[in-house]
Amino acid sequence: MNTEIKALHFTLHDDAKEHLNKKIERIHNAEGMIVDLLITLKKEKDFEAEAHVNFRWHSSIYVQEKDFDLIAAIDKMMDKLEQKITKEKEKVKEKR
Repeated sequence: MNTEIKALHFTLHDDAKEHLNKKIERIHNAEGMIVDLLITLKKEKDFEAEAHVNFRWHSSIYVQEKDFDLIAAIDKMMDKLEQKITKEKEKVKEKR
């Protein structure tokens, strides 16, 4: 799984990066199915966390969350991403 993390309009500090890496570890059970995990964190009026996931069967997922706190935005985004990955895994199992 290729993982890319970008921070736009601010510097991502080590504690936030460490928190994000801990959250990414939660989806490693789907690592064999995921080709790319692209995470973009933006700072405008509030923080915006986006994730693009590309699966090996050419399907993709996009998740976006906003919050005034960076950690809260990351938590919301990763929770939603985990749910969508689980749903996608179930779809693939049904097709087999």
